[in-house]
Amino acid sequence: MQLPANPFKRALREQRHQTGLWVTLANPNSAELVAGSGFDWLLLDTEHSPALLPTVMAQLQAVAPYPTHAVVRPTWNDNLQIKRYLDIGAQTLLLPYVQNADEARQAVAGTRYAPRGVRGVGGTVRATRYGRVADYMRHCESELCLLIQAETGEALEQLEAMAAVDGVDGIFIGPADLAASLGYPGEPGHPRVVAVVEAAIARIRQAGKAPGVLTVDETLARRYMAAGSLFTAVGVDAALLARHCDQLAQRFASPGAG
Repeated sequence: MQLPANPFKRALREQRHQTGLWVTLANPNSAELVAGSGFDWLLLDTEHSPALLPTVMAQLQAVAPYPTHAVVRPTWNDNLQIKRYLDIGAQTLLLPYVQNADEARQAVAGTRYAPRGVRGVGGTVRATRYGRVADYMRHCESELCLLIQAETGEALEQLEAMAAVDGVDGIFIGPADLAASLGYPGEPGHPRVVAVVEAAIARIRQAGKAPGVLTVDETLARRYMAAGSLFTAVGVDAALLARHCDQLAQRFASPGAG
């Protein structure tokens, strides 16, 4: 049995833009529902959702038949979490709050087996098709994609150093945390924040890596895409459900109802 390909990683290397959706509802049924919508990638979030390892494995299984790529975000840049999510079959990870090149190198080490890294060996796991993928340990790196998040002013100062780390495929700019770090909490669309994000996108591209970003503002999303973002998340499942439920309820609300 062959090692599964990673079309998302290939697209980033070929500089083909990938449109994504943030998945936070922590449920395999809802993940499968949005998997058929046509997004290039889905971010299965555990940092700001109640999802645990068994939930993410079920989500990976639910979206596997669909033409979309699952990206998993652990709660932290932690080698134990990296190992466990890779073992259950995640091929692309997005690691939050990476601040410098040393932390980026730590993340890369978590994705690689010895002597190149510290990933523990588990042979009969979902990633290896339960031992059916020949020479998985020798070849898996070619299909693993590592994305790191720069979401503070301090991290932005280290962008070029982090981008230079071998094994980092892309850098994601987190506008919400970045806005707070820059003194604009709750204002990811503030003109100064937008300018900093656009500058960061250009710097990451110049460094030879793929930049990414999340925004639910369509105008901003298209602006960041025009600036060079290669993986742009344009919505959040929970926000979409809440907004459309609110709109539907309001259309049918009784006059004068509180």
